[in-house]
Order: sequence, then C-alpha cells, then structure tokens
Amino acid sequence: MFLESLGWGPDLTSAFSQFLTQSSPSLIPGRVVRQDRGLLTVQTAERTVLARPSGRILHHAASAESLPTIGDWVAVQLPPGEGEALLHAVLPRRGVLMRREAGHEHAGQPIAANLDVVFLVTGLDGDFNPRRIERALTLAWNSEATPVVVLSKADLEPEAATRVLEVEALAPGVTVLALSTHTGEGLEALRAQLPAGRTGAMLGSSGVGKSTLVNHLLGESRLATQSVLADDDRGRHTTTHRELFVLPHGGLLIDGPGMRELGLWGEEEGLEHAFADILALAGGCRFRDCTHRGEPGCAVRAALETGELSKERLASYEKLRREQAWQARQADPAAQRQQRQLERARSRMGREISRAKRRED
Repeated sequence: MFLESLGWGPDLTSAFSQFLTQSSPSLIPGRVVRQDRGLLTVQTAERTVLARPSGRILHHAASAESLPTIGDWVAVQLPPGEGEALLHAVLPRRGVLMRREAGHEHAGQPIAANLDVVFLVTGLDGDFNPRRIERALTLAWNSEATPVVVLSKADLEPEAATRVLEVEALAPGVTVLALSTHTGEGLEALRAQLPAGRTGAMLGSSGVGKSTLVNHLLGESRLATQSVLADDDRGRHTTTHRELFVLPHGGLLIDGPGMRELGLWGEEEGLEHAFADILALAGGCRFRDCTHRGEPGCAVRAALETGELSKERLASYEKLRREQAWQARQADPAAQRQQRQLERARSRMGREISRAKRRED
C-alpha cells in the first residue's frame, strides 16, 4: 500500500515480476525520490536509502538518458545494514521530461521521469515571456505528459485575466491557471490537476515561485525561498537538488532548480502539439511544400494579413523548427556525414572563390 501512494500500479508490478525472472530474488522495487547531482535517494516499502547504480547499469547505458533520474522506478538490493543500496535496473518509463543538456549540443538530459503532468510555471512580475512558454510547451508535449501553464504571482499583475487569455490563445486546449500564494487564488485549481497517485513536475526559471508553491501545497515550509533581485526581476537559485514530495491530498510533485536554458530535445510531435494552429493553417496552403515566404495561395500569410496569426508566433515556430531540425541532424550519423560533406564543399567553394578573386586582382 505504501508504494501505491508513490504511484505504484499493476503495470509496474508486471514489469518488475518479469525482471525478477531473470534477476536476483533479493531485489525489491523503489522510487527515486531525491537526486542531488549523482547522489540518489530511493524510497522502498521498507525504508529510505541512498543508492548508487550498479556497474552493469553504468556499462550498458546507451547514453546519459538511460541512467536513473528523479521519479524513476528502480530495482534495488538493500544493504544488510547501514550503507548504500545497489541499483540494478530502471523499470520501463513513461512521461519523461527531457531537455538538451546545457553546454552539450548532442546530449539529452532527463529532468524527471514517470510524469502525468508538467506544470510550466512563469511569473507575472517580470518573468512573463510568451516565446519561452511556447518553448516550454514543446518540451512538455514531447514528454507525453499533460502540460499545464501556471501564471504565478497573479496578485502583482492587474491584468492577470488578460494574460490568461493571451496564453490560452498560444496554447490551445492547455489548462492555464493564474494563482497567487499571497491571496490563495488558484491553489485549489492547481491541486485538482494532481489527484492522488499522479505525479507532476514543476518547470520554470529561478524566481518564479516554484518552491513557494510547493510549500503552500505541502502546508508547511519545507523548501527555502528567496525574493527576486529588485533590479532585474531575476531570482536566485534556492533549490539545488530535485525532490519528489507526497502532498497531503495524495498527489506527487517534483521540484528542482530553476532553468534558464530550455534546449529542445525529442521528436517533432511536441512542436506539432505546441503549434497546432499554424500546422492547421498550413494545411490550407495551395502547395504542400509551401515555405510561407510568399507563395501564391499561402494560408499562413493570409492569416498574418488578417491578424489571425501574429508575426511573433510564426517567427517563434520557425525558430524552434530550425532548432529541432538541426538537433535531428546532429543525432543522425548519416545526416552528420552529409553535413560534414556539405561543410567541406562549402569550404572548397570558398577557397576557389578566393583564388579566383586573387587572379582577377
């Protein structure tokens, strides 16, 4: 029953039993409830233990994406006494929130696993940025969890209702909540998005009030909070690790450090969900390969002229599409070879042009 309060269900029971037929009977299931850099804390039905991945997991991991992360269900072997548990396997995941790892062009970084909901938190005190929300929505849709946009600090924005309408327009079908921990507005609606046994994760930059939200949902001050810097509305990092909390009503919520960089990672489905309105318009273009750059019968350009579609939203879509296409090329070995060949051809052409100019001179 205790594991069920952490989200354990029949599908996980089946996955774990299949794993046991090939493994040691001394292994037991648990969930990663805290991640502090490489240090993992696993909650089992018996106790909470520090755990480290086995050599087999480290050796056979195809990439950093395969390594255990916060929210993962794992098979662990408990130590006979005090000490670290040994993590032998990661059970099949669902709802994995990923981003491109900061500073690494070809590496994905899992933020949290086994999610049902992703709360995209942005403040209404200066952090509000529609283009960042579109980027975050693309990441959230790629996770296969349900995105919910949370506009925090609504008490500081007289036009909070207008902001909600603005976000609803760029996120069709997505729930948008304006809330304030100061007045209590929207907190019950937020709880309703995370019923008992379901897992959500907070995604947002520093200073948007994620830790404050978690404290209010917990009903106690478990996380440290700091005010934003007065000169530029930037928050300071108060959370340095990721942690899964069991809320009083039974929902599960993961909080972690704020992230300013949200590099895209994943398939095109996320982009298609986030910009479904533009893709619907593009379906009405005369030419299937329309670039929306001036071709006759372009439904997207027509929507721009009537004001149905804003230039900023189209520019955001095109920017993210280019970024995703570039990322896909980097991940595809054949495309990488083609790209290198293209770069060599360009370099060769450049040298030939330079030599021709020198001969002319």
